[in-house]
Amino acid sequence: MNKKRQLRKYLIADFVAASITWLLFNLLRYYEVAAFLGFTSLDSYLLSFQVLKGQVLVPLFWIVLYYFSGYYNKPLGKSRLTEFFSTFIGVGIGVIFVFFVIVLNDLPRSFEIYYELFFTLLGLQFVLTYIPRLCITQQALNRVKRREGSLYVLIIGSGKKAQRTGEALFRLGYTITGYVTENEKESSVVTSGALLGGLDQLSDILANNRADELVVALETEDVEAQLPIIYSLYKYKRPIKILADNSNMLAKVNIKTIHGIPLVDLTDNNFSEAEKNIKLFMDKVISLLAIVLLSPALLYIAYRVKRDSKGPVFFRQERIGYMGKPFMIYKFRTMFVGAEENGPLLSAENDPRITPFGQTMRKYRLDELPQFWNVLKGDMSLVGPRPERRYYIDQIVKRAPYYYLLHNVRPGITSLGMVKYGYAVDVDQMIERLQYDILYYENMSLVLDMTILIYTVKTVITGKGI
Repeated sequence: MNKKRQLRKYLIADFVAASITWLLFNLLRYYEVAAFLGFTSLDSYLLSFQVLKGQVLVPLFWIVLYYFSGYYNKPLGKSRLTEFFSTFIGVGIGVIFVFFVIVLNDLPRSFEIYYELFFTLLGLQFVLTYIPRLCITQQALNRVKRREGSLYVLIIGSGKKAQRTGEALFRLGYTITGYVTENEKESSVVTSGALLGGLDQLSDILANNRADELVVALETEDVEAQLPIIYSLYKYKRPIKILADNSNMLAKVNIKTIHGIPLVDLTDNNFSEAEKNIKLFMDKVISLLAIVLLSPALLYIAYRVKRDSKGPVFFRQERIGYMGKPFMIYKFRTMFVGAEENGPLLSAENDPRITPFGQTMRKYRLDELPQFWNVLKGDMSLVGPRPERRYYIDQIVKRAPYYYLLHNVRPGITSLGMVKYGYAVDVDQMIERLQYDILYYENMSLVLDMTILIYTVKTVITGKGI
């Protein structure tokens, strides 16, 4: 199923619904209040500048509102029940805004007309938005049940739990890629043709077979035995879901039930789709403002870097970012040219490779300012786990494989690890700092982001961490 095509369907349906709603609502407004505004005919009212402007801007407002609500983030996999509630909440918020900004400017002949206008607008907007959405969602569900564009699931496990899970997912329209046995001693009940191999062969299995998601359904109830297996899956950068039952203590997070099948997404966090869109928007706006407003300071720092030592003003280095994709990070150069001729090396206090002005920049984190450009490009966010080099990631994941979870969010200019721990001078300290980044990942929210930004400003002003 094509994600972009499905998204276009929702966008077009929502825009048309909003346009028709506003036109019908304006017909009601004409008969209720237009006479008080000086209009003598329906044509003169509908063709007036204010009404025509609203006919264009109001539908656009609804599209923007739905975007920030997160409705368009996942056009596939919607359910009819969530469709109803998400539409009702979104429409309710939008109608209140439109009513107080636009409709209250009207002068009705009686106060009761406000109630009539409000509930009419609410009813029209909800019904004309929800019905097309429901039809589009139902069509998608029907296609999934017919196996047209269904998700491919690879099940980790080959016992009775794995078999039951596979059969249930298959009935719901998922395509079962196959099963992977935990080890040679595991008792397998699935057919030999569906068994693709063992965990030690998983890399080859994923290279030769499509798997959109990994579902862990092991027979063992021993959490300690399950953890190493789950940790080993993070590097494949796919959603990892685990079968949640009364015996599985790993299922302590919110359970996302798929039509009666309790599955926990271990690679997900509690950051809502609405918060993701608001965060992305604020990243772009703040970064653009920062580049413009700080341009005199940026020019002065560039001048000082150039005067302080020979070499380029900016330092470019490959880092690993969102979904494990490499990108070039930008900083003001704080070290002498050739500082890493003998290989990658983390900086330490009183590092002789750091230039005199570089010491000042690092103390106040001024060397990070060019990364506003990285945020504007979409490589980074204002707040998020700091991006690392592949050289160090390869060492970290040998001891802390859950590090791969951090690739599910955009790396940040600042992070909880940076404000609570600071710079790391070796891999041991990087792993210690990682605990703060995992804590951030598991508790992501806009409030937490604002808190980290406040502490970062404090660090910049005082030159001290917390």
